[in-house]
Amino acid sequence: MITAGIDVGSSNTKAIVLEHGSTILGKGLVRTGSNLEGAAGAAFDQALAQAGANREDVDYVASTGFGRSTVSFRHIQMTDLTANGQGARCLFPETRSVLDIGAQSTRAMRIADTGQVKLLRMNDKCAAGAGAFLVRVAKYLELSIAEIGALAVEAQEPQQISSVCAVLAESEIINLVTAGKRIEDILMGAMMSIASRAQALLKRLGVEQQVTLTGGIGANPGMRMALERCMGQPINFDPELGPYAGALGAAVLACSRLQSVRRRGGSSDSLRSPSAAVA
Repeated sequence: MITAGIDVGSSNTKAIVLEHGSTILGKGLVRTGSNLEGAAGAAFDQALAQAGANREDVDYVASTGFGRSTVSFRHIQMTDLTANGQGARCLFPETRSVLDIGAQSTRAMRIADTGQVKLLRMNDKCAAGAGAFLVRVAKYLELSIAEIGALAVEAQEPQQISSVCAVLAESEIINLVTAGKRIEDILMGAMMSIASRAQALLKRLGVEQQVTLTGGIGANPGMRMALERCMGQPINFDPELGPYAGALGAAVLACSRLQSVRRRGGSSDSLRSPSAAVA
């Protein structure tokens, strides 16, 4: 049984091809851009090429992310909260608290041992609390995302950035550069500002012993360091699969859905319904 999960995010689109609900055969990642369905297809084809498979070999496809409804070849769609909760549980089975930091939003979740989301909090401010803010900071400083992560871990005196508005926070950064502050300290200050907002969201839910980070921002070592400083505890992050947590969760839930369909005597073709959804 082969299933696939397609996570169409605002910045990147990810795909996972899974066998028997547990073995990853392939994965793909492309920039989303303006053609959401095209990005979904490209990420899917990347994952299939890695798996040595064709689209016809896949029994069931689940889409998730903000562009999930644009994936015309899906069998079912689900919210990214549902998919990320399941993906976090797959990567770290003991986790009960999840932080999902994407390009445009930060979400804190408490999940059951099944991966089902029990409680949720989202950032209610602008993009200063999410990954897009770091992209703006990197662009202003003429650095890549990889470079700002490596530089931030060398910070000695992180500079405080207090604005909750991305535009005002960027102005603070300009003032710090003008004042001659070290770039490393400015960058860690920017990451600490995101981390402190994420920690506040999670604190409102009640922090469990194991916290798992999902989303592409987790690949940034400076961001992980900032989160661990704010949380006062280690943060789980899978460097290879963390950015794919939503796609992984969708593929796992697609397998469960297909098993349920087959137990009732149906087939994936007979239940191909692009409008079908799970919470």
